[in-house]
Amino acid sequence: MLKNILSISGKQGLYRLVSQGKNILIVESLLTKKRMPAYAHDKVVSLGDISIYTSGDEVSLGKVFDTIYKLEGGKALDASLYKTNEQLIAFFEKVLPEYDKDRVYNTDIKKVISWYNILVDAGFSAFVEENEKDEAADKETSENTEDK
Repeated sequence: MLKNILSISGKQGLYRLVSQGKNILIVESLLTKKRMPAYAHDKVVSLGDISIYTSGDEVSLGKVFDTIYKLEGGKALDASLYKTNEQLIAFFEKVLPEYDKDRVYNTDIKKVISWYNILVDAGFSAFVEENEKDEAADKETSENTEDK
């Protein structure tokens, strides 16, 4: 789901991958809907490749977005509610209680909030592909049966 959504270092917002060539990507801004090139020297990261550090395994960004979406009832977050460090930490502890406080910085949490709002405003409502949800459910089921 998030594999075709890109963050480009030095450029505001998020971009949808439209096409790719030998040393160039054609991307479309989710904010302005304008298309532009992204070159090989630009640092481009797919949101599908980003994970959040936790005390155990890393959690994919899509799962974090999915949790926020469920907590907020499918609405965008009011970024003005998360201005202080304490507010950011309290919010993220609700979303992902086991996140690694030493390796996840407040700037990372702000970026998660910003990206989530951009995606919701662009009409996204599903952040995790069905096979990822099935894998998570299978893993949880196997862990529960091992405990018994």
